[in-house]
Amino acid sequence: MDSARDQGKNLKDITYSVLDLAPVTVGSTPSEAFKNTMSLAQNAEAWGYHRYWLAEHHNMPGIGSSATSVVIGYVAGGTKTIRVGSGGIMLPNHAPLVIAEQFGTLEAMYPGRIDLGLGRAPGTDQVTAMALRRDVRADGSEFPEQLEQLRAYFDPNSRYKRVRAFPGEGQKVPIWLLGSSGFSSALAAKLGLPFSFASHFSPEYTIPALTQYRERFQPSEELDRPHAMVGVNVFAADTTEEAEFIATSFQQQFLSMIRNTPGQLPPPVQSMDGLWTEQEKYIVMSRLSTAIIGNPDQVKRQLQAFLDETQADEMIINSAIYDHKARLRSYEIVAEITGMKP
Repeated sequence: MDSARDQGKNLKDITYSVLDLAPVTVGSTPSEAFKNTMSLAQNAEAWGYHRYWLAEHHNMPGIGSSATSVVIGYVAGGTKTIRVGSGGIMLPNHAPLVIAEQFGTLEAMYPGRIDLGLGRAPGTDQVTAMALRRDVRADGSEFPEQLEQLRAYFDPNSRYKRVRAFPGEGQKVPIWLLGSSGFSSALAAKLGLPFSFASHFSPEYTIPALTQYRERFQPSEELDRPHAMVGVNVFAADTTEEAEFIATSFQQQFLSMIRNTPGQLPPPVQSMDGLWTEQEKYIVMSRLSTAIIGNPDQVKRQLQAFLDETQADEMIINSAIYDHKARLRSYEIVAEITGMKP
């Protein structure tokens, strides 16, 4: 990666986007979560963020974005210019025709503003995946074939003509591949598609996946050169102490996930000591090792270091923060230090 560092990308050279799971906090409701999502989307648009992506997860009481296409339409309808899309739709959970129709509909409603990010994981546990897919044989291995079908529904010149997607056919909905390992990076490279890597929860595979994507990339009608986005958890505040405090909500939620007891996003605590064992602390902190926590100067330095390492074309920011005002402030700080917001 030394040659990549020599390119000298600065924070102002790339674009920034928002990853939102519509967090449902302890003591609140999904209705409040969606109001907060709209508030964040409108502010993110004003601050200069490029995209606003919603993620598909299921059987998780702290995540409100399970009906991802519906929430995308809600956000797009309440904003004017920011691109809105999925980060991502878990394609094996759905018939490709349905996704083509849903995103064809969204693109028809909000022309030129819709993105379709796709993943092959279930976005949930195996029992829930069964409830979604209704097929014990569906394990994600069929993802390339499903992707081919989906792309064919958008292509008016496709050889698949017996079943057609309306709306959908002929529309230019950008397709991204999302991944947390090497599978999707290799497929995105082969097909010449943009790629987004889940660095925010799979940090150890970030550089190998990006390297594979760039080295194997084959130009296509969509892209003539690789375009890589990386996910990053950011907890920014005006003081270091406040940033470390607000980050404990996400640490607690992640702890609940590894215990297989997912819950709503809890309020922050002064210390995580006594809430986790040493082994649990190690697991949580290793999975969140790329999280950026601090005051504006610290966050700026950490973001630049992450950019030096990844040479990303975009960063997509996830900030699961209990207090909505603190969450807005965290995204505002990122906008200020990266030059999005004057």
